[in-house]
Amino acid sequence: MSLGQRKQAIGKLGDGTRWDVIVVGGGITGAGVAREAARRGLKTLLLEQRDFSWGTSSRSSKMVHGGLRYIAQGDFKLTRDALLERERLLAEAPGLVERMGYIFPVRGLQFPGRYSFSMLLELYDRFARIRDHRWMQAKEFLARMPGLSPASLRGGCYYTDAVTDDSRLVLRVLQEAVDDGATVANYVKVVSLLKAGGRVRGVVAEDVQTGQQYEVAADVVVSATGAWADRLRGEMVQEKRVRPLRGSHIVLKHERLPVQNALILLHPQDRRPVFVFPWEGMTVVGTTDLDHREDLDVEATITREELEYIYDAVASQFGGARLTDAEVVSTWSGVRPVIGSEKSKDPSKERRDHAVWADGGLVTVSGGKLTIFRLIALDVLKAAQPFLARGPVNLDAGADGGAVFTHGADAATVGLFAPGRRRVLAGRYGSALARYAKLEGARGAPLAGTTFSVADVAWALREEQCEHLDDLMLRRTRLGNVLPQGGLDVLQTLRPLVQRETGWDDARWESELARYRGIWQQHYALPS
Repeated sequence: MSLGQRKQAIGKLGDGTRWDVIVVGGGITGAGVAREAARRGLKTLLLEQRDFSWGTSSRSSKMVHGGLRYIAQGDFKLTRDALLERERLLAEAPGLVERMGYIFPVRGLQFPGRYSFSMLLELYDRFARIRDHRWMQAKEFLARMPGLSPASLRGGCYYTDAVTDDSRLVLRVLQEAVDDGATVANYVKVVSLLKAGGRVRGVVAEDVQTGQQYEVAADVVVSATGAWADRLRGEMVQEKRVRPLRGSHIVLKHERLPVQNALILLHPQDRRPVFVFPWEGMTVVGTTDLDHREDLDVEATITREELEYIYDAVASQFGGARLTDAEVVSTWSGVRPVIGSEKSKDPSKERRDHAVWADGGLVTVSGGKLTIFRLIALDVLKAAQPFLARGPVNLDAGADGGAVFTHGADAATVGLFAPGRRRVLAGRYGSALARYAKLEGARGAPLAGTTFSVADVAWALREEQCEHLDDLMLRRTRLGNVLPQGGLDVLQTLRPLVQRETGWDDARWESELARYRGIWQQHYALPS
């Protein structure tokens, strides 16, 4: 079964199938749980009420990293685990997860300075079992960061972390799960839990597209809903544990801030780290970090205050003209699910550990970092063990060493593509690349200077449960993030292809276009 066969997945909801595990939530954590469960032979169903990666997992900072500030906070285990997982992902998914240089400028008598920061990086690299940091002289630094103010610049500390397309990472992990037997469906909402004998026995699920409801039985239900985790768990335990924090970013044309590496800025207002980094041919600046008190069911949106905060961060290090609204191509805001404590009023000082709770057949997970999604999934399955009718499953690494990506693209298929595209497409599609290669125009040039082609659009519509234009433009591809006005001009050229692949008539097309335009203007453009 391919990832794209949503109708078959919906059909299984009403046929009386009993599942070992139902995973609720189609972000990176849910995808990781489904992948680890399916590879161990568990009959696994994943349901997502919106689109795959709709929430945090398409709107993160795109970084696969250990987190230097977690060392400073004394969280050595989290940092070490994240760095080892970073190296694993770099080795397993080149083209999807890529190493990137990070530079921290050292000016005057600031803290941290060269030696204190270098000591931090020494420990960072030891955890990762690599050596990839060095001191960069001011001349080289300025050459890599055009426009950076040279005032009192002594040089910079250089090290590496990694960057990804977070939404494509989710889709690749889901495809691995499907390849190992999982069934996944988006736009299926879990309305409530099924309970009997004092414990959870399944879920009531609703197909959002039709309104049809189903009672679906399972040994254990895993809630991997991120910032929404307290909702489903609220049916079992009256306890609020998740503190939603919003992080916002802006996207600029690369020429405006032509950085070759990620630049780390300490904001002059609160000394929080803000990153300026290259991504998808653009330059991204972010993130903010503040409590999100708005309705979680409405997409998060950058505020004017956050926008000015980001402008201030850039102005503090670049001596040129201050950024203006006219230079911002798009924005995005995501809500991080952080396990709240009573110790810190400052959102940035909250720990980023994940937590797992087992409540009578419901296992809830929240918090944590994108980078360690595999380890989080294993913790979830450990908590789920007592509820499985078949008994415990082996959670050891196995013959493949616990690799996330075991269904890769074969060399012959990769060789069909131009050298500049091979790595990206192999990382993006993995085992599905052989079928992708058969698409008309698969070896064509990308659209409008992006990394996405007409074939990527056709593939998304045909094979990846792409139900709406916003799914296509903001998650399956990044056309809506990197093109002016959300890529509306490009959409008009894609209209014949979209209608052919989806079967939408003109009325449906106009409805979808209006929906997408509204979403983009409200949540990905500048704040009104």
